[in-house]
Amino acid sequence: MSLSRRMTLGLLAALPFASRAAADIPVDGKLVEHPDFTSAHVQPRNITVWLPPGYEAGSSRHPVLYMHDGQNLFDASKANFGEWCVDEHLGRLIANGQVRAPIVVGIWNTPLRLREYVPADLIKALPADVRDDVQAIYGGAPLSDTYLRFMVEELKPFIDQTYRTLTGPADTLISGSSMGGLISLYAVMKHPEVFGAAACLSTHWPLRIDGLDDPAALAVWRDQVVGAWTRVVAEGLPTPGSHRFYFDRGDETLDQFYAVFQSRIDAVFRERGYGPRDFQTLLFPGAQHNEASWNGRLDVPLKFLLTPA
Repeated sequence: MSLSRRMTLGLLAALPFASRAAADIPVDGKLVEHPDFTSAHVQPRNITVWLPPGYEAGSSRHPVLYMHDGQNLFDASKANFGEWCVDEHLGRLIANGQVRAPIVVGIWNTPLRLREYVPADLIKALPADVRDDVQAIYGGAPLSDTYLRFMVEELKPFIDQTYRTLTGPADTLISGSSMGGLISLYAVMKHPEVFGAAACLSTHWPLRIDGLDDPAALAVWRDQVVGAWTRVVAEGLPTPGSHRFYFDRGDETLDQFYAVFQSRIDAVFRERGYGPRDFQTLLFPGAQHNEASWNGRLDVPLKFLLTPA
């Protein structure tokens, strides 16, 4: 199931997996598939649920971590571009007492992924001509609000009814990479009563690295997007102290273009009063925009989200 543990230069090295905590408990827990999960709001999609080691023999309730691009989380044979090895990471971190033991809900994407993951409020805030450009990049008008309705009104109630979960926002977490990072931020902004923390890896702020040959025009376009989106995030963040946010990025491939966006968003969090306990932003030199890089540093956001009490 696991990817090779070779990591991109500059990433944190993956720690060796712990030995079995008990002979009869697999360190990587159990996967449960819910294929073609139907919705009144979005297209059907597969849902993969990971139950932590010892879940079936126990009676305790667990925090829930919702993760996007679910086909890439657990099984290399199902992944589009590589596996995150979420189950192996968590199995080891739990065995070492470094994180709380969560239930992980992997939400598979669909061909409408870009439109479901781009935040509608951010698109609405753009000037009309820039809005048309950005929507063209993502393939049409955003569907993110209906995607979040699916999560909040249909998927979460099903998970809470089917599994032993802790249901409050402090125990309902969300994470993703690239566009999955963007929708994770938006989920907490739109539904702070549901989601208490987000981990956003290599958040894919909108780019335009081709199609504008004039550097001055490109700079204007970028400044308009950064300015509009910064205002929306500043106005939409929950009150500091009640929610937590993690961001990171690399400096290779697509990640190299994110600095101007992420630095402005980081400033917004600090200006709003977010401190080290509820806000973290990290740079991983040498990290690329791919599953191998996210796998390589996954311990860091998992420990942020699931810090033991």
